[in-house]
Amino acid sequence: MTDFAGLRVAAFESRRAEEMARLIERHSGRPSVSPSMREVALPQNPEAIDFAHRLMTAEIDVVILLTGVGVRHLVAAVERQVDRGRFLSALSDTITVVRGPKPLAALKELGITPTFRVPEPNTWRELLSTLDAQVPISGQVVALQEYGKTNPSLVAGLEARGADVVRLKVYDWELPEDLESLEANIKAIAFRQIDVMLFTSAQQVEHVLAVAARLELTDALREAMQRVVVASIGPTTSEALRQHELPVDVEPAHGKMGQLVLAAAEQSTAILQRKRQLAELLAARPVHDPAADRRAAWYDSLLMRACRHEPVSRTPIWLMRQAGRYMAEYREVRAQTTFLDLCKNSALCAEVAVTALKRLNVDAAIIFSDLLPILEPMGMELEFGQGEGPIIHNPIREAADVDRVIELNSIAALDYVMETVRLTRAAMPADLPLLGFAGAPFTLASYAIEGGGSRNYLLTKTLMYRDPGAWNELMSRLVRAIALYVNAQVAAGVQVVQLFDSWVGCLSPDDYRRYVLPHTRTLISSIAAGVPVIHFATGNPALLPLLSEAGGDIIGVDWRVRLDDAWNAIGPGRGIMGNLDPMVLLSDRTEIRRRAAELLTQAAGRPGHIFNLGHGVVPQTPVENAIALVEAVKELSAR
Repeated sequence: MTDFAGLRVAAFESRRAEEMARLIERHSGRPSVSPSMREVALPQNPEAIDFAHRLMTAEIDVVILLTGVGVRHLVAAVERQVDRGRFLSALSDTITVVRGPKPLAALKELGITPTFRVPEPNTWRELLSTLDAQVPISGQVVALQEYGKTNPSLVAGLEARGADVVRLKVYDWELPEDLESLEANIKAIAFRQIDVMLFTSAQQVEHVLAVAARLELTDALREAMQRVVVASIGPTTSEALRQHELPVDVEPAHGKMGQLVLAAAEQSTAILQRKRQLAELLAARPVHDPAADRRAAWYDSLLMRACRHEPVSRTPIWLMRQAGRYMAEYREVRAQTTFLDLCKNSALCAEVAVTALKRLNVDAAIIFSDLLPILEPMGMELEFGQGEGPIIHNPIREAADVDRVIELNSIAALDYVMETVRLTRAAMPADLPLLGFAGAPFTLASYAIEGGGSRNYLLTKTLMYRDPGAWNELMSRLVRAIALYVNAQVAAGVQVVQLFDSWVGCLSPDDYRRYVLPHTRTLISSIAAGVPVIHFATGNPALLPLLSEAGGDIIGVDWRVRLDDAWNAIGPGRGIMGNLDPMVLLSDRTEIRRRAAELLTQAAGRPGHIFNLGHGVVPQTPVENAIALVEAVKELSAR
């Protein structure tokens, strides 16, 4: 679909409202464009005059210009009291950095070519990167032309690099003088008469919410925005939406109005359909129905019986990371896209999950996704770098940073995961169960704090030890988000939930009991009744009794402990999953079979054992060896 197909599109453009309406109509949308803001020059601006004098006396080393309107308002303010020619000559002789095409165009109108231009998407992060690469600002006086509200992150970044920052505000954003069309648009959204919303600036978000509050429609607007398609022109606007706990469904690759409309036109129909299906699904199944499960084909499968600690005809087996880089079929799909984009492509995710299920002939599929996308709608800027390692660009480092972690009140922003569940469930055999999963709160908190991988978890433990109040608040927000997320997966069609606490092994038993156990216990108790939970952790066998205390029908263990010793540590009433060392799959088939038999002997046929690796399949594994392990377990465990 390359057009809106008659969808109703609300936009909040100001200066280019007519052009926006024409673009929407050109793509077969029904536009409803309302101005949401106007720039108002400061009536008295002595700071601008002082800046002009300092610029002409060479006291300013670098000038950063963020907006075209700001450039024009600055010149208008200065020329009232300062010779225009002298000012422009001084500006031309000074290092100038422009954030995007609009200040670039404004300078060209003045006959000035900027020294440096910030690349797309023109956010403050690219601005700082440009300075790092091109302009050493330590000890320099940097004038920053601001607009609207101050960007504290940008100012802090400049000051952290040693700059003496001169903040230069030249205009304010105010609401339009005539609010009639804006109020009408907000009412239409709140009353479900709009399908798509287009935002082209962060200030539009602030003003839409402010007018909604005046109309006493804040709750209705927020609820409606979970059901419509919300398109944002770029990272700064998207960040503003997420800070207000609002969804971002579409963001074009280039921050231009035409690209925004095109991207929204191409994607809105499919997104709207998924959002509405998800809303209907969750409304239809607000509570898990164990009675319905007993009638399902998968209910008496080997894995589900093992989860209930019932006798089985043989030990069930599946492999963590069974759809991964060791498999040629996965590599072919992965070559088409980035890892994060793959996680958001539900059709491809279902394809790789079902392909792995059939190729290995295991007893369950697990949805293909990752632990970290849940952090995106909570305000974390996630990227998977080269080698697919995760990077969070705005990590939590101080107690105050916890306040910007957005409370996840809806899983609409993660609707692609629910679509993955639906498509995977539909494509796999009805008599096999589908596993959903999420990161456990400690592991997600550690990623959010460290900003990526870690060897010593220094930053995580520093926050945890120094400010238990901030730590508990962060963990509580994560627990509520994860519970919402996994229960939505259950509603969408998974039969078992696995919690991955991949990093918790860095803690001592005493620290786990104090800082983690209460939160994990709350999470597990919040998962829909009757849905088996596999609670998996790695790295420290001494934590096993505490993992069992925190909860879970099955405790997943890694290879650093014998399976029989682990089961004794876990205690009665819990099953166990594991725990072959993944590196065994790099040996020959004779050794693989021997090690599988050894592990099955430790399990001793006790009900509640699910055979798995102690961690995920490594990329170097020959796929034939993984298949050989599955065949060996099936043969050797037959009762």
